[in-house]
Amino acid sequence: MEDLIIFILIGAVAGWAAGKLMRGGGLGPVGNIALGIVGSYVGGHVLGWIGIYSYSFSIIGRIVTAIIGAVIVLAVVGIFKKD
Repeated sequence: MEDLIIFILIGAVAGWAAGKLMRGGGLGPVGNIALGIVGSYVGGHVLGWIGIYSYSFSIIGRIVTAIIGAVIVLAVVGIFKKD
């Protein structure tokens, strides 16, 4: 149960931070958590491709990995969603 709570908190922090970095206001609590979870997955794969594995990092490393992935997700969504 503790791991699930940590996972959700990492998702929330990463989603919020990515929203701020990409000049957004965030997506709300649920949207930030979802973005952070997807970002964690994407960031883990992207960093893995270049030889950096986040499972050996501290909690800060995992948050940074999730933020990197969330920024990538927001950038890709921004490419396809032009107003």
